[in-house]
Amino acid sequence: MDNPLDPETKRDWQAIGAASGLGFTIVGSLLLCVGGGIILDRWLGTMPIFTLIGVVLGLGAAGYALYELAVLGDSNRGRVRLKKTDTRSQGDSDSRSRR
Repeated sequence: MDNPLDPETKRDWQAIGAASGLGFTIVGSLLLCVGGGIILDRWLGTMPIFTLIGVVLGLGAAGYALYELAVLGDSNRGRVRLKKTDTRSQGDSDSRSRR
């Protein structure tokens, strides 16, 4: 019997969790925004306007969720990148200053 908490299994479950979370977020945001637009259109009698606004807002929210997943998946997120200095150029400047 293999260990259920080995790194490969843990990584697989994290990927499944991220994918299902993204799916629920996309479906939920679209249903909420489009459903809200349909309800507002029926209540106010302005049939396609709020439904179309709901579609645009739902797609925007889904796109933002996808962007957040991409940013969270970036391993370099939040790290400060330092510029690498060329050691040869520093050595050349030191030898020039000695002359």
